[in-house]
Amino acid sequence: MQALNIPLVDWGNGVIMIGVFALVVVVLIGVTIYYMSQGKKKEDE
Repeated sequence: MQALNIPLVDWGNGVIMIGVFALVVVVLIGVTIYYMSQGKKKEDE
């Protein structure tokens, strides 16, 4: 019965890593949209 009490996964570290990954993805999408909008403005001139 004691073997059932051993945690197999550290959820705290996993949640932090998922949060950091999501933040990086959001930043990359934002930078991509920013550069795409800048390119359209230059073509209109």
